[in-house]
Amino acid sequence: MQAAQTGLPILPRPVPGLVLASASPRRLDLLAQIGLVPERVIDTDIDETPRKAELPPAYVERVARAKAAAARVLLDASALILAADTVVAVGRRLLPKALDEATARRCLDLLSGRRHRVLTAVVLQHPQGCNLRIVESVVAFARLTDAHKQALLDAGDWQGKAGGYAIQGRSAAHIRFLSGSHSNVVGLPLFETAQLLRSRAVIP
Repeated sequence: MQAAQTGLPILPRPVPGLVLASASPRRLDLLAQIGLVPERVIDTDIDETPRKAELPPAYVERVARAKAAAARVLLDASALILAADTVVAVGRRLLPKALDEATARRCLDLLSGRRHRVLTAVVLQHPQGCNLRIVESVVAFARLTDAHKQALLDAGDWQGKAGGYAIQGRSAAHIRFLSGSHSNVVGLPLFETAQLLRSRAVIP
């Protein structure tokens, strides 16, 4: 009897030949949300330093393409490589990934009480070429008091996050506005990712 007939949940299925060029557990969780598990995950080690005067859309596209290219050299030519990069931007300024508390605090200081953009470039590299989507969401924090900031820092879910916060974590209590894809802000826009996968008949 099929799982759907018994009322049991349909578990995510491994996708033969699909490789995720990212070690982000958030991207794995998001793919699982739409029922997909990559056959392989590769943590690409590339230089993600922004170039001088590089604008956010150009940056995320360059880095996502570089992740896919780095994975390609390790794989069979028939592999489907899914790569993505997400950045938080205030105007033309790219905010860093917060690797320490001081950086996370500086990000929260800048984001407090104002809007910012979250951009993700998603690349699907296949034997015939490469398809790309760039997705932008607009997010606004309420004004954060020193106590709010400290509580967010103490929670620790800023670690390794672009812009020093995780919308799926404690920061959600301070997000007063969101326009666009929520999953994009988490790290992978699911609608656009599904469109790319459909274009290669990976999913129906």
